Amino acid sequence: MAAKPTKKSAKKKAKAKNTKVKKAAAADPVIYKGLAGVTVDTTEVSKVMPETNSLTYRGYAVQDLAANCRFEEVAYLMWHGELPTRAQLRKFEKDERSRRNISRPHVEVIRQYPKRAHPMDTLRTSVSYLGTTETAWGGEPAEKDLDRAMDMLAKIPTMIATDYRFRKGLPRKTPRKDLTMSENFFHMCFGEVPPKEVIRAFDISLILYAEHSFNASTFTARVITSSRSDIYSAVTGGIGSLKGPLHGGANEAVMHNLKEIRTPARAEKWLRDKQAAGELVMGFGHRVYKQGDSRVPTMRAALEDLAKWKGDTKWLEISDILQNIMVSEKNIHPNLDFPAGPAYYLMGFEIDMYTPIFVMSRITGWAAHIIEQNASNSLIRPLSAYSGKKQRKVKAISKR
Repeated sequence: MAAKPTKKSAKKKAKAKNTKVKKAAAADPVIYKGLAGVTVDTTEVSKVMPETNSLTYRGYAVQDLAANCRFEEVAYLMWHGELPTRAQLRKFEKDERSRRNISRPHVEVIRQYPKRAHPMDTLRTSVSYLGTTETAWGGEPAEKDLDRAMDMLAKIPTMIATDYRFRKGLPRKTPRKDLTMSENFFHMCFGEVPPKEVIRAFDISLILYAEHSFNASTFTARVITSSRSDIYSAVTGGIGSLKGPLHGGANEAVMHNLKEIRTPARAEKWLRDKQAAGELVMGFGHRVYKQGDSRVPTMRAALEDLAKWKGDTKWLEISDILQNIMVSEKNIHPNLDFPAGPAYYLMGFEIDMYTPIFVMSRITGWAAHIIEQNASNSLIRPLSAYSGKKQRKVKAISKR
C-alpha cells in the first residue's frame, strides 16, 4: 500500500506547480496572426487534397461535380453527405421551389432600403429580418436547422433579385416554380431566362463557390454557432465577413480593376504601377493553394465559353496579361475570383451583385458547418497576448 503524502510534500509539489505556471505565463506566447496554420477542429464537409491539389466536397473533387452536376445536386450533397438519387433530387427541388416567395411584409422591408446601399448590406438585413419570423436557438435538432437552411437557400435569391429590381425602379418579378435555381434567378433579375451557355456558366460558378473549409466567413458562422446562437445570426455574421474585399468582395474588386485597365494595351503598365506602389492585386494568391486554385481551370473554361457567346474577348486578354506576369515573376497564381468577376460581368450582372451571388451559393457550405458545429460543440474562445500598459491605479479627478 502506497504511503500517504505528508503535508510538507504536498506543499512542495504545489509550490513547484505554481512556479511552473508562472514561468509559462511569463514566457512570450507564440502568436499565429490570422490563426494561420492553426487547426481548431475537424470537419467532414470539405478538404483540399494535398496529393491532387483538388478541393473536394464530401470526398468529391469540385471540378468533377461542376462537370457532372447541377447546383441543386451539390446543395443536397452538402447537407446529406451523398449525391441524391433521382427521386431524392426531385423531392429536394420540389421543396426548394415551394419556398422561393417571400412574405409581403418582407417585400416592404426591402422596398424601404436606401437605393444606394450596397447589396451585401441589404442582403445581410434581409436574412436578419427572416430570422425575426421565428424564435430560433442553437443546439436544436439538426432537422430544424436543415429546414431553416432550405428556407434560406430558396429565399436568398428572391431577396437579392427583389432588392435589385427596386434599386432599378422596376416592379419585382415573383419566382417561378418551373425553373431551376439558376434559371429562376435570371428571370427574377432580368425578366427572362438567357441561353443555356449562360445558365451553365452561372451554375458552375455556384458549385465552385459553395464551400471552402474554415475560410473567414465559415469560421465566423461557426464561432457564432459555438455560443449556441441561431442559424440566422450565424449566416448574418457570415455575410458580414464575406463582404470584405480580402474575402468574398474580391470578385467585385477584380472587375473594378479590369474596368480601370480598360484595354489589353494598358494592362502591363497598370500592373507595374500597382507593384511599384506595393498595392495588392486582387484575384491573386490564396492561403490554402500555393500552386494554383483547383477551381480556376473550370471557371476559366466557363469564362471562355461566355466570351465566345458574347463576342467579347477583351477581359480575357487583359486577364491573361496580368496572370502571365504574376505567375512567371512572382509565382502567385489566380484564385477563383479572378475568372468569376469578368464571367458575371459578361452575364449582365452589375458589379455590386457579385458577392450577394456568392452568398446564394455559400449558404450551402455555411449551413453544413453550422449543423456540424452544433453536433459536437465547444465554445470557440481563443486567448490573446496583452501588449498594453501594466496595471495602474486610478486617481480621482478631485485628487489630481
